[in-house]
Amino acid sequence: MVDTTRNIPAGAPGAPAPPERDGAPQYTVTLWPHRSLSQRGFHLLILLTSLVYLVPLTALVGTRALWVMLPFAGLHVGLLWLFMRRNYRDARITEEVKLWPDLMTVERRDPGGRVRHWHANPYWVRLEIAREGRPENYLTLTGNGRRIELGAFLSPEERLTLHDELSLAIARSRATPRA
Repeated sequence: MVDTTRNIPAGAPGAPAPPERDGAPQYTVTLWPHRSLSQRGFHLLILLTSLVYLVPLTALVGTRALWVMLPFAGLHVGLLWLFMRRNYRDARITEEVKLWPDLMTVERRDPGGRVRHWHANPYWVRLEIAREGRPENYLTLTGNGRRIELGAFLSPEERLTLHDELSLAIARSRATPRA
């Protein structure tokens, strides 16, 4: 989520608290990145990579070449494990969008545990999607003096679907009579 004004962590002094609502929202969606490789698949990948290195290294047993090649093979498997673990940690990001007739909130949970909030009146919210340029189908919400990026970790097709769903939900919210 990109905040173009200020970036104050939730709970910090001066951080705006999102308003609370008792009733159920008209629309809610939780977004998270797609993970194509399961934990079991990850372990299998590390095992197979190690076995692939093991086959040619067995031919070098008893030679000095084994001791030259072994650190590189170990470094490769170790870096693969490290970077895949980092990828799994970074994929723990979530964004939750909730919409009531008079309030729209976005709560983003970063991998490090930091929580960021955005809220605005849906009547004044502007939902924009940049269909051209990079990143493709760049989705932003503008309201309450802030502009945020929504679903940056989603594929361009998923951002387009989210845009259509949110546009419809916001239109319904605007049409709902207020009490």
